This record gives sequence, C-alpha cells and structure tokens, in this order.
Amino acid sequence: MITENKQLGWGILGAGKIAQAFALGVAASRTGRLVAIGSRTAQKAQAFQEAVGVPHAHGSYESLLADPDVHAVYIATPHPMHAEWAIKAAEAGKHILCEKPLTLNHAQAMSVLEAAKQAGVFLMEAFMYRCHPQTAKILEIIRSGLIGEIRVIQASFGYGSGSRCDPAIRSFANELGGGGILDVGCYPVSMARLIAGAAQGKDFLDPIEVRGMAHLGETGVDEWAVGLLRFPGDMMAEVATGVRQNFENGVRIFGSAGSLWAAQPWTHNRHEAVSNELVVTVNAEKEPRLVTVASEMTAYGYEVDAFGDALAAGRCEAVPPAMTWADTLGNMKTLDRWREAVGLTYEMEKPRPEPDPKLPT
Repeated sequence: MITENKQLGWGILGAGKIAQAFALGVAASRTGRLVAIGSRTAQKAQAFQEAVGVPHAHGSYESLLADPDVHAVYIATPHPMHAEWAIKAAEAGKHILCEKPLTLNHAQAMSVLEAAKQAGVFLMEAFMYRCHPQTAKILEIIRSGLIGEIRVIQASFGYGSGSRCDPAIRSFANELGGGGILDVGCYPVSMARLIAGAAQGKDFLDPIEVRGMAHLGETGVDEWAVGLLRFPGDMMAEVATGVRQNFENGVRIFGSAGSLWAAQPWTHNRHEAVSNELVVTVNAEKEPRLVTVASEMTAYGYEVDAFGDALAAGRCEAVPPAMTWADTLGNMKTLDRWREAVGLTYEMEKPRPEPDPKLPT
C-alpha cells in the first residue's frame, strides 16, 4: 500500500477549487504524493491534470477508486455525495480523508464509519485547521490556565455579504446541501467543542443544550444563522455562520483571567505558509501579548502529514486535535441539533410517501 519512497499515493475525488488547494498541500507534505485525479468527466479531469500536474486523470470516480497506485482518497465533492463515495472508497480498500462535513447528518456519518470499520481502512474528516500549529498553540494556552477558567466562546464563519440567492450556486442549492450551517458553520461548532474539551482536560466536549435561529431563504436553506451552545460547567458558545453575510471569521475565547483572539483560523495558511499572531489579553497586564505562530507549509500540508503519520503508526483514526471518529459524530450531532432548532431539513432528508398500490407504476 505504500510507495517505494514510503510516501502515501493520494487520489483526489472531485476537481473543484478546494481540490486544487489540497493538491498543493500534498506536494509540500512529507508523507504523501499526488498520483491521480478523478472527476465526473474526462474533460474536467484533464483540465485539473494540466493545472496541477498530477500524473493520472480519471474520467470517473469509479476509475479513480480502481487505480492501484491510489492508496488514499481525498473526497472533495459537495457534501450530499460524501456518504456514497466514502463508503465506496472503503469498499475499494482505500484510506479516506473526507471534506467536512463528513456527511449530511449524523445517521449518514454512522454508516460511513461502520463501512470504514468493516473494511479496515483509515478515515478522517478533513478539518484542516485542526492539524495546524496555530490550533495546537490555542489549546496550549487554554490548558495552561493563562486566561483562567473558560466561560464564553464566540466563533463565526460566513461569506457572501450582499450576494443574491441564486439556486444554481451550490451555497443556495437545496439539493446540494446548501446553506451556512453545514458548509462553514461546522467550523465554529467544531472549534467551540474543541476549546470546551481542552478547558476540562478532554479532547473535545459535546454541548448539553443547543439553540438556534436562522433566516431561511427561498430555496429553504439557511442564509445566515446563529447558534447557542451550553456545555457542562456552564461554558457557553455563540456560533454564527452564513452564505449571505460576512462575519469576523475568527474565534474569541473569554476566561475568568483574560481572553484570546484568533483571526481567520479556518482559512489561515490555506494557499501559502505565513506566520499568524494570536492576541492574548491577561487581565492583570497592561498590554496584550502577541503570540506568533510560524508555519512551514499550508494547512492542507499539515493535514496530509497528520493523516499519513497516524496511518503509519497503525491507527484507524486520527490523533487529536485532528478529528477522531467520536469527535466527528459529536460534531455531526450538534449540527443536526442546530438545524433542527432553526427548522432546516433538506428535501433529500424528508421521508418519501409510499406509492399507492392502486396506481400503475
């Protein structure tokens, strides 16, 4: 399963923009090399091949999964397709890195994890920020007690301020799982759960209460939404997201002795390796501390190596703070509860009426 130079052979399933960013991450990684792209058409696969320089181009997802040089698959399709192709990848014996959210809902996520378990393949949900040194530094500060007992977390991720609702655009398409909560709201939720866990000496913590409000647009998806999470110990988080509203797109953590601000943790180092600064305010100090976090490669490069290192160690799932299976299930359940609170059920999730036996089929 491993190439002669001990690198994992990666195939990308889906040829969108995020797939190109991931391809650059593989190229900079220690543990992986990109060997193939698979798209729904040969034309799209060849265009990606020319743009990125990947050796093999497959005109179907099935062909990519049949490629013996592909050891691991990065699934970069829209999220309603994640479950189907993650299960097929597991059945093909490929290790799986699947873009967030892992699936459309918690029930689908359980099916994917079961398929990976039965096939004996490695599976990780691709929250690349979880693998970045900046996230490790945030957790280090929280666990040190520098800003005291964590009480309130504010996190947001939104885009598209002023854009009109166009059903042809993925962000607004009901059949593609559009809306903010699943597309980018999953980031602040995952961060809030991560921070709450670190504050109590755990890898993550699930909320005991989830409330929410949203504006549902004409296609039935959430165009902007706010969620309120309450964790054990009365830690609370306010998360905000949207596909028609920009936000700070950062995370603020308030403790009994100070606070921490991280700007753009979700997209920082997405395309290039640059340093970032965390702003730490300690109540007893006159000036905030600026904590510089250096980066040697993009967040996707760190993600590839987190995957490769865990796989080489014989694990079937990631090492925290990368997403473990239990972490993924907790995140999916929280997203389900947020969507339930705002009344968002996708058409594909609704039960279909039983056919009338009296009518011709």
